[in-house]
Amino acid sequence: MKLETNDEIRITYYAKKHGKTITRRGKWTELCKEWVSKTNKKLITYYDLDAQGYRTCASNYVISIRG
Repeated sequence: MKLETNDEIRITYYAKKHGKTITRRGKWTELCKEWVSKTNKKLITYYDLDAQGYRTCASNYVISIRG
């Protein structure tokens, strides 16, 4: 799946900070990206609509396009 600028998404992933699986509403912007860390982990950076800021999550995540 290729995300386009301004796509609204729902992303679900395990957050170590919260100790559980979470789902967030997000938006794909020109600053968002999928990338690989120096330790070879698959990462994604997205804009969190609820927290009004960018977030990065690692490894196993599920994205669905809203709308």
